[in-house]
Amino acid sequence: MQSVDSVLAIVPARGGSKGLPRKNLRKLGGRPLVSWPISAALGAKCVSRVIISTDDLEIAEAARLVGAEVPFLRPAALASDDASSMDVVLHAINFFESKGVFFDFVLMLEPTSPLTDSEDVDAAFAMLRSSGKNADSIVGISRVEAAHPEYDVRLVEKGFIVPYAAPDFKSLRRRQEIEELYFLEGSLYLSRVEAFRKHRSFYHERTLGYPVPRWKSLEVDEHIDFVLIEAVLERIEQIKLESK
Repeated sequence: MQSVDSVLAIVPARGGSKGLPRKNLRKLGGRPLVSWPISAALGAKCVSRVIISTDDLEIAEAARLVGAEVPFLRPAALASDDASSMDVVLHAINFFESKGVFFDFVLMLEPTSPLTDSEDVDAAFAMLRSSGKNADSIVGISRVEAAHPEYDVRLVEKGFIVPYAAPDFKSLRRRQEIEELYFLEGSLYLSRVEAFRKHRSFYHERTLGYPVPRWKSLEVDEHIDFVLIEAVLERIEQIKLESK
């Protein structure tokens, strides 16, 4: 019988936030922001355990109330503005391994990408698993549309603009002619634990892209982002139908 791979889902949510104070506890759709990735992970069939990595007791309690485990409080050294998300993930993996608990895969879902759902997690996991030995990780990507670098400009002397990627404006190509590009949009990060330890990153030459529609790529950095995502949530069923 084939063994079932174990997946540790980590939701990183520290207490400090310069842009939006207490951002992870702010309400989105009537729920704390931190609850959204927890719900996505809990609903995913592939996920074995869901934990919160935080230094904040209030965030820890909010996460516990919606079903996440709180196995530790994150050390202060990993809760500063300069702390790396990769170190936060490694800290969680090491914590469990010190207790004799080992996982095959690690998944990171951030509160700043609240529109990721359980189906995304399971679909990304299936893509990574189906790749066999050809890939070790998968991350969310979304197609570049209005902000395609073909139409970027530089602001030069005396306030004039010049094309960023073309010799002059007459050389700019039509949208139908430009190369399709994607950006790293942060909806999900999934890796084999062994590969994550080796690279200390989800990004490397053996990383797959999991495409998501533009509306799912919305991230929370400023107050306006809450307003935009609330508008999406009010029309979510219609948006899902139209994006198929």
